[in-house]
Amino acid sequence: MLWPMFAIALGFLGVAVLAVLAVRVFAEVRRLSAEVALASRRIASASADLEREAAGLARAGHDARP
Repeated sequence: MLWPMFAIALGFLGVAVLAVLAVRVFAEVRRLSAEVALASRRIASASADLEREAAGLARAGHDARP
């Protein structure tokens, strides 16, 4: 009777360890998604700035042509 109880205890501990690891993975995924969202916003802002500057440069080049 000792071995079945030992096996059940080990199974429970294994599930508990997996649950702790799952919580840690969930937290890291949320942190990573926040970083990706921030990077996406920065890229969109830089893209808008680049598009605006390129349009100004194109106008300046068009005006300089004879």
